[in-house]
Amino acid sequence: MRILHTADWHFGRTLEGRSRMEEQEAFVDELVDIVKDESIDLVMLAGDIYDSVNPPAAAEQLFYEALSRLADGGQRTVAVIAGNHDHPERIAASAPLARRSGIHLLGMPSAEPLMIDVARTGEQAIIAALPYPSESRLRELLREETDEAMLRTAYSERVGRLMKGLGSAFRPDTVNLAMSHIYVLGGLETDSERPIQIGGAYTVDPSALRIGAQYVALGHLHRPQRVDGDERMRYSGTPLAYSFSESGQSKSVIVFEAEPGTAVEPREILLSCGRPLIQWKAKGGLAEVYSWLDEGRDARAWIDLDVWMTEAMTLQHIQGLRKMHNGLVHIRPVYPETAETMEADGRSREQLPAEELFRRFFTRQTGGAEPDSDTVSLFLELIAEEDDTASEQASMDGQREEVEGA
Repeated sequence: MRILHTADWHFGRTLEGRSRMEEQEAFVDELVDIVKDESIDLVMLAGDIYDSVNPPAAAEQLFYEALSRLADGGQRTVAVIAGNHDHPERIAASAPLARRSGIHLLGMPSAEPLMIDVARTGEQAIIAALPYPSESRLRELLREETDEAMLRTAYSERVGRLMKGLGSAFRPDTVNLAMSHIYVLGGLETDSERPIQIGGAYTVDPSALRIGAQYVALGHLHRPQRVDGDERMRYSGTPLAYSFSESGQSKSVIVFEAEPGTAVEPREILLSCGRPLIQWKAKGGLAEVYSWLDEGRDARAWIDLDVWMTEAMTLQHIQGLRKMHNGLVHIRPVYPETAETMEADGRSREQLPAEELFRRFFTRQTGGAEPDSDTVSLFLELIAEEDDTASEQASMDGQREEVEGA
């Protein structure tokens, strides 16, 4: 059978208030073309369909249209798990209807794997599928069969026990796969992942996922990458760049053939649907920016602009630049004293840790005051929480967005 792995669609996400819906629609069109061209039998979507637990109606409509087009009236199977941005009950609500069309929607962790029959090849796939496993969701699943001492063991160990249980259904005559939405130790993050992982509390050791699967499809990290150097344990990454920390990244989906008892050879198929996110640093001032705009540089890109200035930047300057290029998202003047600070620091805002971002934000909002250690600790605790209720997830998203805007 032929399988495609994708994840982290984040439908409904914007870029500083600018809609990405047109690009997300183009991604669906491109994905449908790929599954047809590659004769895909099974699509694995490893979580974060939406960008929030309460997505806009247009995002939900796009998701369901995508499922319908991918499944093609039951000609193709689609397996979907919820991520940390998704409301698990919302994802699973239409599962009974979707299953009739070969679409499997899994919201909460389950002790039972997904069984997928592929009519074209007569093969069966078993997927050890684990939707985003927050502490509370794991506790609920394991409560009846685990004593309190075991519940206090490390998060990674509990995930490993659950995956091992799911993998116990693997057979020599089936295609054996695993899929989850988790943060595996050693993975490279970008700024567009929320919430931030603090102290490794919610990281999973790669060994927890080595349960005999021929391929492990992962979601959560936005940069396409192999885990621990293993070709068959991968994050597919997002289909679009969702923050300027992803500038220059190629976006892709992963395709491979699988048959029982044989090793798979995954390959990436690059996507062309999204507008690139580009960082401009105009040390020649506004004249250099005007020159770039006149020559049509990065005409379809979203742009983060730092422009070196010796005089004040006016509202007229900003309005004029935006009229010349509708993709200018940030326009930041850099004055001589600011440039010296940036060079001395040696790091861009995107590379700063959350604690430093918060300190700068607090100082700016209070007119120069420094946050005390208790305030900083409280902030770090808040963004580290992984509560699965809609209200607390939305609150956490707001905290992160405020810091990124600092």
